[in-house]
Amino acid sequence: MEFLIVTGPSCSGKSYVVSALEEVGFYCADNLPPALIYKFCELCLHAQVDKAAVVTDIRGVSLFSELSNALNKMRDKGYKFKVLFIDCEDSVLLNRYKETRRKHPLTDRYDSTEEAIAEERKLLEPLARLSDYHVDTSQLSTSQLKERITALFGGDGGRSFTVHVESFGFKYGMCREADLMFDVRCFKNPYYIPELKPLTGLDSAVSSYVLSFDETQQFLKKLFDMIDFLLPLYKVEGKSELIIGIGCTGGKHRSVTCVEALAAHLNQNGVKVVTTHRDIRKH
Repeated sequence: MEFLIVTGPSCSGKSYVVSALEEVGFYCADNLPPALIYKFCELCLHAQVDKAAVVTDIRGVSLFSELSNALNKMRDKGYKFKVLFIDCEDSVLLNRYKETRRKHPLTDRYDSTEEAIAEERKLLEPLARLSDYHVDTSQLSTSQLKERITALFGGDGGRSFTVHVESFGFKYGMCREADLMFDVRCFKNPYYIPELKPLTGLDSAVSSYVLSFDETQQFLKKLFDMIDFLLPLYKVEGKSELIIGIGCTGGKHRSVTCVEALAAHLNQNGVKVVTTHRDIRKH
């Protein structure tokens, strides 16, 4: 059985993750107290469930202790599980609370939502470090988040090593979850060519232009060599997912072209690849 534990800050998008997981065949339990996770895993095993996921929040020190105990108990029993951490920038979380007029679970203990968010993040930090998958929803639309979850767990339930390659625009913020990040703003920008400006790196005219320069070809050659060298090392380390961010100014032209080129190279080598173009629809 594939057993996935989903956690992260309140209002980070875990409910959307549950919906996406259910669509790809996971049996999900939302907002389950940490102390019941072990029992839920046992019940799913006895029921011969193929893929199960549980979503839990850390809303106090005692709950964090309960979750740690549950995970240790599952390890002692030999139950296999993975942790998916759904993250989000504090400023975005704060805006979401203001827009939805929701109350943070820890607000009663603190003077402000900002303090509650900060305390929750402290409690979650150990889980963020041990997570197998880390998805930052700060700049993702709900459809992009669904695509990301579906790509990660829709096929083999997250059993195989996955490389996630994401294009982004530095003007909208860096790719916070990236293990490796590359800046391609040094290449000639199609944005300044009138007929290419409204297009993206998914259009052949733009990709042909970006790839027509020797410096781009040299960069990609060196990038391919480095990634090919590193992937086996990350696998040995035990990582489930490697996240590679490639950024340009606006995240529409150069970065998209390079992400597509790297994804094609990895696909040819039989690597499971997920691509995201975070800012391609932004103006």
